[in-house]
Amino acid sequence: MADTWDTIDRYVVISTDTHAGADLYDYKPYLPAALHEDFEAWAKTYVSPFDDLVIATAQRNWDHDLRMSEMDADGVAAEVLLPNTVPPFFPTTPNITITLPRTRAEFEKRWAGVQAHNRWQVDFCSLAPTRRRGLIQVFPNDVDLALDEIRWGAEHGCFGGVLVPAVSPGDPSVAPLFHTRYEPLWALCTELDLTVVQHAGAGSPVMPMDQPASNAVLVTEMAMWAQRTVAHLILAGVFERHPELRFVATEQGTLWLQGQMMMLDAMVPSMKSEAGNRTYGMFGGSSIDELTMAPSDYAKRNCYLASELTPFESSMIAYLGPEHLMWGSDYPHEEGFAPHSRQAIQWALHDQPEEDCRKILAGNAARLYRFDLAALTPVAAEIGPTVDQVHKPLGDTGYTAPAAFAYRPFEGGLALKRLAPLRGEG
Repeated sequence: MADTWDTIDRYVVISTDTHAGADLYDYKPYLPAALHEDFEAWAKTYVSPFDDLVIATAQRNWDHDLRMSEMDADGVAAEVLLPNTVPPFFPTTPNITITLPRTRAEFEKRWAGVQAHNRWQVDFCSLAPTRRRGLIQVFPNDVDLALDEIRWGAEHGCFGGVLVPAVSPGDPSVAPLFHTRYEPLWALCTELDLTVVQHAGAGSPVMPMDQPASNAVLVTEMAMWAQRTVAHLILAGVFERHPELRFVATEQGTLWLQGQMMMLDAMVPSMKSEAGNRTYGMFGGSSIDELTMAPSDYAKRNCYLASELTPFESSMIAYLGPEHLMWGSDYPHEEGFAPHSRQAIQWALHDQPEEDCRKILAGNAARLYRFDLAALTPVAAEIGPTVDQVHKPLGDTGYTAPAAFAYRPFEGGLALKRLAPLRGEG
């Protein structure tokens, strides 16, 4: 019998967290001709706030040949693309990618930029159709336009899901995602069997960026604001009405989910009308009364976590089940695991059963994002980390989290190459 993805002596690895985008002026052909003049004016004045988009390594975002060679060297057979470069008409600010348009005029320009990125993805994915899947990026500001874009994207086999940003608390222009106005969006994603994806950073509120702690607060809270979405969708009954809907929280870690579900499991039963609770009952309502399962059961059925995994995720693998976790390298970000993904996988999963590792590294991603595992098997047979390598313990590295390795300056992705600080130092 021929070797298959779950029997070969190497792991098929699909990174569910990589980033890509066109070089600035390469977006122009994907815009309507009527916006070309406005685009030229915007592009001339635009200054990127991100150094990884202006230094030599920026080409990793769009250079197909370079990207494929680095994926091969890193042992990664396939990737899910999330945005990284700046689409047309976005403003210059450190949190450009995580704030939603505030006015209709701003929305219309930025929506054209998002559509240009989506259309660029079609061409970029066509260069490696078995090894690359894009995400249909939408804004929640205009649900009808989002639905049209999702229908358009569903006609292209390169897309594996829909990227829906979280909404900042108190955003005056966009309703929170627990609002009933989004019901057609959840229904359409269910109908088209498209996974809904949300990346860390989305949902962060606008805050002053002129204080000494501003950047530190921004980056340490980035995941927290997006993590609210799981609870919002559960409390709004979205997963009750759409039991087949799949939701992926990307690059938000994993350990937070169990604590959030413990809190909801404790509170929600007392919020139901039938409980007769004079205090919590005041905060229930029809959506709570309609829930037929515990909040944690919705999370374990409908929710998935895609993250730069560490050895400390063992408890979450047991809690959610290996069918609900996926691995990501965060390529090409400097704080990510590339170009040492083999060691990163070994570090995180060496003590997990082989069957579970195959699900976490490839099986789950293939199911959620529409990869053909049979087509990826010969790729992995050439470049993938060996099963024996992954299950050889690294020993005490001193590492605690991927972000702990992000010391600058370095050439990028030195997660496990840099030695841990010696005991007693610092």
